[in-house]
Parts: sequence; C-alpha cells; structure tokens
Amino acid sequence: MGIQEDTGFMLRAIEIARRGEGFVNPNPLVGAVIVKNGRVIGEGFHARYGQPHAEINAMENAKENLEGATLYVTMEPCNHFGKTPPCSDRIIREKIGRLVFGIHDPNPDVAGKGAAKIAGSGIQVEGGVCREEVLRLNEVYIKYISSKIPFVVMKTAMTLDGKIASANGDSKWITSPRSRETVQHLRHLYSGIMSGVGTVIADDPMLNDRSDHEEKSHPVRIICDSMGRTPYGSKVLNTPFSTLIAVAAGCPVSFIRKVEKKGKEVLIVPASNGQTDLRELVVMLGKRGIDSILLEAGGNLNFSALQAGIVDKIIAFIAPKIIGGKHAASPVDGPGIDKMEDAIQLNITGMEKSENDIKIEAYIKH
Repeated sequence: MGIQEDTGFMLRAIEIARRGEGFVNPNPLVGAVIVKNGRVIGEGFHARYGQPHAEINAMENAKENLEGATLYVTMEPCNHFGKTPPCSDRIIREKIGRLVFGIHDPNPDVAGKGAAKIAGSGIQVEGGVCREEVLRLNEVYIKYISSKIPFVVMKTAMTLDGKIASANGDSKWITSPRSRETVQHLRHLYSGIMSGVGTVIADDPMLNDRSDHEEKSHPVRIICDSMGRTPYGSKVLNTPFSTLIAVAAGCPVSFIRKVEKKGKEVLIVPASNGQTDLRELVVMLGKRGIDSILLEAGGNLNFSALQAGIVDKIIAFIAPKIIGGKHAASPVDGPGIDKMEDAIQLNITGMEKSENDIKIEAYIKH
C-alpha cells in the first residue's frame, strides 16, 4: 500500500471510531479497518466500555480469511489483560500480514508493548499514520490516562457584542437551532456537565443529553454550589439523572441532608477564598472515573475555571445579533484580568458557520 492508500483507510478508521462517542469513556475511541488485495473485508469499532476492542470486532466482522491482510487501527493494539484479552495475541494468531496504526497508546500498561510484540512475531508494523487526527480524536483519553484529571471544555454562546443574556436576563435563544443541536451532541460526548448554582437559580436547566442519538449517554451533572443554595425544587435535584452537588467545606449540614434525601450526592470540596476549590474538584472527579467535563456556566464560574487553569478547550458560538447594555451578562465575568499582557492566550484551531452563527474551537495555551 502507498502513503495515499494508508491515509485513506486510516481516515476511514477514524470515522467509524466516532460511533463509540459517549459510550466508551474512559477508554479511547478506536476504529479498525481490514484490507486485503485492495478491498475492505472487515471493519469494527470500540462500541462500549468493557466490550471487545475495535480490532476484535473488525476481525469478527471479516468476510474472508485474514492471513496476509493489512489491519489499520487508530491506536496501537493492547498487549495486556484488562476488561478484555490482549488484541495483539489475536492479531498474531490470525496471521495478519501488516499492522498500520495512528498513535501509540499512552496507557503505561500498553505504551509500545503491543506494537513491539506484534512486530516481534514477524508482522510488518508501521505507526504514525494520521497521527495528528488521531491525537485530536482522543484528546480526552490522552489527558485523562496521563494525569487522571478530566479534560474540560468550556462552551459559550454569545451575541456579536459578547452578551450571553440581555440586561433583564433573557437568553432564549441567542444561537440558531443548528448550534443548539451541536451543544446537545457535546453533552453526549463528555462524561460530566458542570454548571454553577447561579445558572441553576436563573434558568433551572435540565442539563441532560437531548441529542438526536438513538441512545442517550446523560452526563453526570456537577453543580458548583459552595454554600448550598441549589433550590430543592430545581430540575437537577428532581430528575432521575446522576447529579453531584459540589459544596465547599463549611456548607450547612441541613442542605447536605436534604440533597441526599433527594437521592443526589454531595461532594465536599476544600474551600479557596470561601469558594469551592476548582482544582481540587477536578482531581476528585477524576478519581471517580469522570474523564471529561463540558462546562456550561455563567460568567463568574467560567472566569474562576479559567483562572484556576482547569480549562483545556473552548467552543464558542457567536450569533449575528447585538443587544448592548452595560449590565448585560458576558460569557466570562468575575473580577477580570488587569493587564492585557496577562490575558489568557488561546490557539484557534477551527472556525466554521453553524447556520447563521460562527462556531470557534480554541485551546488554552498553558
């Protein structure tokens, strides 16, 4: 196979890997394509945490004998017993002729061992095909497996003059239906969705997955509520989806007991300046297996999250509307930063139209 053919088949593997979005966390998104004599004879993807890996599914779906075929897989096959047996053993047993993968698995249990074992059996092994695309596909997994801290995406939706609501609080709807559908898809992707008690009081949001996916993945709802102000009648406390109320040490015990009676969990987090310490919070969430968080919050919590350094990526929707008003809310509020030289720097990696809005993707320059 030439470079062009390898790239084409790997891009196909990336495409089918996305079918596992929302269901494999905290595992990586992995797709596999098997090619023999220039024809695709099998495809597979990792569909759900704890179930067979992409390579196994592709081999099981193969339409003919695998001997001498080329296996394209987005991430290096595993070589250890976890929830499933090692994929490397099956690849060797099936006498695959060539393995092409995108990136090595950063999991220290794998980290080059799978590729080395397969190469040691006499199978031709090539890595690094579509490396950048696979890194982007698995940005959540790569951060989490390396640090045990969730990957945090801050989502904002604003008017062209930078307002998230009018001066009297009206915010429905700033962006287009297509942009709002995209936000629901984002809720499907990530393990947790974080908001602040101010948003809960003002909007009483459901904060669940309302995407068009046939099966929903409903993220854990994480409400930052330092002193226990979440209304007992709010949707986050009275709907069946998993909810964590993150309070600061010193929160009234009476509030904690009432929340627990609702069947929801209270997470007591060390305080920083009287507020929930967000750095400590994400560490605690990571220990619970939450590998990713979509931050959908008001300006104060957004600023606190940026100031705490917990945000990795920003997705901003900008609507072609102007409402003005010096008291109208902004996506990032709080005390602000005094000097332009101290401004939080971003690296914009994507910009596209979303109906009549503009969608921007950017990463924090740490």
